[in-house]
Amino acid sequence: MKTIIQVNVNGANVEAAVESNRTLLQFLREDVGLTGPKHGCGLGDCGACTVILNGKPVNSCLVLAVQANRGEVLTIEGLEGNNELHPIQKTFVELGAIQCGFCSPGMILSAKALLDENPNPTETDIRTAISGNLCRCTGYQKIVEAIQAAARIMQKTEVS
Repeated sequence: MKTIIQVNVNGANVEAAVESNRTLLQFLREDVGLTGPKHGCGLGDCGACTVILNGKPVNSCLVLAVQANRGEVLTIEGLEGNNELHPIQKTFVELGAIQCGFCSPGMILSAKALLDENPNPTETDIRTAISGNLCRCTGYQKIVEAIQAAARIMQKTEVS
């Protein structure tokens, strides 16, 4: 039996009939057509599927689509504004925090959730916030540095 859900995804209202066991990740990728959230481990261990649901980072492989009903979801596709990359995206590119790109959407969204809550995080705060996101290419130092740089830029410009 399918349930009709209404979800605001990246500022657009989406309505769909979904099976009760369909994950938010499946809904976003297969029903909405967004490829930013990645299917990594399917167990909530890698963070490749991280999205922001109602202001909090979640592993979309562990959240059922019906749990997002009447909620707001932000994916990497919704982060840029006015055809311009978000400061976090810019610093990731500029400081070499992106290599293969598989973990980047989840890592960037975890960073955004952190900076929305704590605009001046310590290195420990940053490492804790991204601890659920695995990266096999860069190590984590460049990612931490990119988040620190984005925090400084966002404090100056008050970008959300």
